[in-house]
Amino acid sequence: MDRQTELELIEEILSLRKKNAFFLDKSVSRNHVVFYTDPDRFQREQTAVLKSHPRPLAHVSELAEAGAFLSRSLAGLPILLTRGKDGTAHAFLNVCRHRGTRLVNEKEGCRHRFSCPYHAWTYSSAGDLIAAPHFADGFEGIQKSELGLKRLNCEERFGFIWVTATDRDTLDLDTFFGDLGDELAVLNLENMVIAGQDETVRHANWKLLVEGGIEAYHFKAAHSRTIGPHFEDNLSTYRAFGPHLRSVLARTSLASLSQSPSESWRLRDHAQILYTLFPTTSLLVQQDHIAWIQQDPVGVDQTRLRLVTLAPKEASDQEAHWARNHAITKTTLEEDFDIGESIQASFAAAANETLLFGRFEGALDKFNQAVEGCLNRYYMKPGATK
Repeated sequence: MDRQTELELIEEILSLRKKNAFFLDKSVSRNHVVFYTDPDRFQREQTAVLKSHPRPLAHVSELAEAGAFLSRSLAGLPILLTRGKDGTAHAFLNVCRHRGTRLVNEKEGCRHRFSCPYHAWTYSSAGDLIAAPHFADGFEGIQKSELGLKRLNCEERFGFIWVTATDRDTLDLDTFFGDLGDELAVLNLENMVIAGQDETVRHANWKLLVEGGIEAYHFKAAHSRTIGPHFEDNLSTYRAFGPHLRSVLARTSLASLSQSPSESWRLRDHAQILYTLFPTTSLLVQQDHIAWIQQDPVGVDQTRLRLVTLAPKEASDQEAHWARNHAITKTTLEEDFDIGESIQASFAAAANETLLFGRFEGALDKFNQAVEGCLNRYYMKPGATK
């Protein structure tokens, strides 16, 4: 963010603290429990939200050199990411165009050719079919150029490889991020490397897990034995950028800034800045590193999560420091994820028809409005089927 925005956010939070007040939306809101439990709705979300919006499948450091490849999953689809000989990043469905088996089973590696394990059809890192046994005899009238890997929209930006899980939707990141793009660019993510990572599968709807991170109301109770004592009680602010959110979660040390000149103020030293990038990506900006939390919803009540600690390249050799910070973030997020699973399991008790969001939990309502808006726009299109 620019300096003026940084100072305004600090002043806003200091003002709230001085008045012993909260950042409040206009009204209390609710969200229907069925939105987290209905398998049919989840399938509609897969189509209208999760497949139709760009999502970062890899950090650029994971696909750094020509020939590098990664196998990923996105919205239930098998994805192959490659770096071509010319340095261009590509995204394909990881499916052979002959009989449809998975083309690449390894999670990662480096090579420029991929040979199908079924009939040895071979593709280049640019997705072209370059060889197939007895092709001329067996497939008369068929051109190899017609049988390249199914290409998906793919673009490098802000240190990530962004992919849209269909070939129909355009990938216009400038429009998608709008004004938030300038703030993401300043984070300098392309000059970071992975300093720690973990993957897990949680039995909770993906929206519950997003909601768990975008309010500070729970900090003192849910994180009482970890980060809770280091943060102010329910002192935060947020702003929506289209479907995206920027939340600022104040540490107790922020109060000390009122005694120092504004020229020395640095928000990252006294708060965590959380960018919730619609629909399933979170960037938790901390003092000297960034935590990337990526969700891959696989069912109405099941979500695969990946936690990555990104550190500046020039400090990547501080292994003990990054391991310690990664462990703290992991422990804190697991507390949130445990609660998400508890909520999901408790839905069966039918105690609530709706979930209640207080006025200082307005970001949750904004996020769910964005999801609902996507569903409404998609299924109002001529010819769209539910």
